[in-house]
Amino acid sequence: MVFAHGFGCDQSMWRLVAPAFEDTYRVVLFDHVGAGGSDLSAYDPDRHSSLDGYAADVVELLDELALGPVVFVGHSVSAMIGLLAAARRPELFDRLVLVGPSPRYIDDDGYRGGFSADEIDELLETMDSNYLGWSEFIAPVIMGNPDRPKLGEELTNAFCRTDPAIAKRFARTTFLSDNRTDLAAVRTPSLVVQCREDVIAPVEVGRYVHEHLADSEFCLIDAVGHCPNLSAPEALTTAMREYLSP
Repeated sequence: MVFAHGFGCDQSMWRLVAPAFEDTYRVVLFDHVGAGGSDLSAYDPDRHSSLDGYAADVVELLDELALGPVVFVGHSVSAMIGLLAAARRPELFDRLVLVGPSPRYIDDDGYRGGFSADEIDELLETMDSNYLGWSEFIAPVIMGNPDRPKLGEELTNAFCRTDPAIAKRFARTTFLSDNRTDLAAVRTPSLVVQCREDVIAPVEVGRYVHEHLADSEFCLIDAVGHCPNLSAPEALTTAMREYLSP
């Protein structure tokens, strides 16, 4: 079972979920390039200018460790990265668990992504001008749960551990991507896990992914915010176990 973290995070974001599966799976955690303890020299501006480059990283990781077929658990942008990797090398993936996925963050005709184009432009401009200030503002918004401020503080600290130059480029890659047409290429069985309130990936987005993804199941969990791996690990773990049980 391979766990992949979202934007601005690192593998520590899974510490409340991954141990629950160590008795039944070989659990693998990793950091995307630019995050956590990754090798910053591995970052390639051309390769990593699209999510396809990150998907290629995942495939290389699975090949290098002789893993597969795996259960791939991807949070946020890593859900899309996992889908792209599974479309590229389906034999490496047994099942996908997609936590808060979004194939497009910007609203479009007949599609609600959660943000207008102007809102995303403003978000990226603010990040470019003041990354640390942006992190301190946006992390609690992403996390939700204002009554539990330590969760927002943890996400802020994770953002601050990420290389700022790479984070700014990864943000553009993430928030300007449109992977809606890629969903049709995936045949790996999958579970879409959606929080009931999520300002980053609203319920409509999760349902869109489910409806356009063959052989998928949809689970709405009673959780608030975009990071149930930290705010509602029990609910997420239960949804995963129910889906993966024989």
